[in-house]
Amino acid sequence: MSTIQNSIEVILKQGMLPLYFNADESKSIAVLKTLYNSGIRAVEYTSRGPEALSNFKKLIEIRNAEMPGMLLGIGTIKNLAQAETYFLAGADFFISPGFVPEVASFLIGKEVLYAPGCMTPTEIITAENAGVKFIKLFPGNILGPDFMSGIKDIFPNLIFMPTGGVDTTRQSIETWFNAGVSAVGMGSKLISKKVMDYEAYDTIEKETIRVLELIDNIRK
Repeated sequence: MSTIQNSIEVILKQGMLPLYFNADESKSIAVLKTLYNSGIRAVEYTSRGPEALSNFKKLIEIRNAEMPGMLLGIGTIKNLAQAETYFLAGADFFISPGFVPEVASFLIGKEVLYAPGCMTPTEIITAENAGVKFIKLFPGNILGPDFMSGIKDIFPNLIFMPTGGVDTTRQSIETWFNAGVSAVGMGSKLISKKVMDYEAYDTIEKETIRVLELIDNIRK
């Protein structure tokens, strides 16, 4: 199990967090291996279907056997029961679409990273007061980089990552980083359903390597 600080460091080092879900176990495994081979060391698997838990347990098993240094987090956590279940399954960090106070206190008490989705200054303040260090700006496409620029100075001690609406283009990523985020969440723009359906893993690999290089370049 990764500590809060370690999880933050790994995500910030790569500057992005890929996230995906696939009901098919073998496709879920193939995507994870592809991301690992592309240089990714933290991934969010989203709990978006009845197969999510069994797939996640399998991913943990394969990660433990074949992928040293890979952190595997779980996303779309909406209640304490889910958080407890995935904690026992070995998730390294947890991400929610919104702020769930009981999930925050459970995970922070275990020294595990919890990154809640927040959309308003009130939600961000509530999360910060609960001990949260890492905020997922969600949905990023609605909030936009201007929102980040507007609130940045009020929250100097928090780390922000937009999810939703971040394109894989230089312009999109650079605009967000210039606004003050420390990483970007990359879902369907990087790992689309279509690419998974066609098992075009080479496409995922090329794009992931390109985006990692782009982020590296932007931050220099």
